[in-house]
Amino acid sequence: MSLIRRSNVFDPFSLDLFDPFDGFPFGSGGSSSGGGSLFPSFPRTSSETAAFASARIDWKETPEAHVFKADVPGLKKEEVKVEVEDGNVLQISGERNKEQEEKTDTWHRVERSSGKFLRRFRLPENARAEQIKASMENGVLTVTVPKEEAKKPEVKSVQIAG
Repeated sequence: MSLIRRSNVFDPFSLDLFDPFDGFPFGSGGSSSGGGSLFPSFPRTSSETAAFASARIDWKETPEAHVFKADVPGLKKEEVKVEVEDGNVLQISGERNKEQEEKTDTWHRVERSSGKFLRRFRLPENARAEQIKASMENGVLTVTVPKEEAKKPEVKSVQIAG
C-alpha cells in the first residue's frame, strides 16, 4: 500500500457513472444490452471501469477525523493505492487479478469480481490531507484523515445602552 500525492485532477465524481438500465435488453448500450441505446448521449462504462464500483467504502466523520473503510478482500496492501490529488481529493484504487484457469477445470459459477477499482472523494476544507494514515487488516482498508481543530467562536460583550 502506498500513499501518493498528485495534482492536476478533474472532477472526482466524474468516473462514478451509474446506469440503472445496465443488464436489461433495452439498456443504454452495454455488452449485455444487445446493441442499440435509448440514451446515446449517456457515457458508457467499460467492464474495467465498472469494476471499481465493487469496492464498497464507508465514510464517517468523527470529531477528530474523517474515516474511510473499504472492503478489499483478498488483496494485499501492496495491491492497494491511497493517493491525494490537488491536496483535497482522496483516491483509493487497486486491482484484483483473475484466477488462473486450467484447461482441466470446469467452472460452475463465477461471482467474485476481478479487475481494477477506483474510488475518489473530495475532502472537506477541514481535512488535513498531509497527515493521512492508512492501514489494512482482515481485508478492510482504513484511511484516516485528521481534521483541523475547530476554531471556537469569539465571544464579544456588548454593552446595553439606556
